[in-house]
Amino acid sequence: MGVFHVKHEGWTESAAAFDVALDRRQASQLNSYEELLRTRAAPLGMISEADLPRIRVRHILDSLRVAAFVGNARSAYDLGSGAGLPGIPLAIACAGLRITLVEARRTRAAFLELALESLGLPNASVFLGRVERLKEHVDLVTARAFTDAPGCWRVAEPLLSRGGRLVYFAGSGFEPESAGPEGADLAVFTTPGLAQSGPLAIMSRQ
Repeated sequence: MGVFHVKHEGWTESAAAFDVALDRRQASQLNSYEELLRTRAAPLGMISEADLPRIRVRHILDSLRVAAFVGNARSAYDLGSGAGLPGIPLAIACAGLRITLVEARRTRAAFLELALESLGLPNASVFLGRVERLKEHVDLVTARAFTDAPGCWRVAEPLLSRGGRLVYFAGSGFEPESAGPEGADLAVFTTPGLAQSGPLAIMSRQ
């Protein structure tokens, strides 16, 4: 995964730097989503004012890097999806992945419904409710700003199909030896081109 400069490149080049391939339609959808975050999510308090100048890097590209780890997964939950991060960028990049955006707050779930309709994402849906109500097993679970690593694993592990994985967005100070959950195989991946992002921690059953 090479270093890139987002200000001087478009979506396709930026995503390619961490092994995610996008076509023009997907790049256009990401542009539209960026505008939705700016004009609809931010006024609702879902994106901070401090992040407005850096939505693309801080939120969308940070989320998009998960696509490189989808592999053969066909179904996914995005826990505590909020403004759709990382679920919506992942749904855009991976048309073959059926992803459920899980959100307990009604206002945020309404934004997610609006975003999916506006962007035309038939492979994504919204689940309004608590994670504990989920029943179906999936191949992949994502968690960004949800809870700590052990807490995410406790929630995700019962939801995973055999061979399934949790992709956890770890903070920059994440220490696998001390912060990694018991009972999970853990692999940690950094993205040099996203200097502000912490690593992705990929967890699976031992």
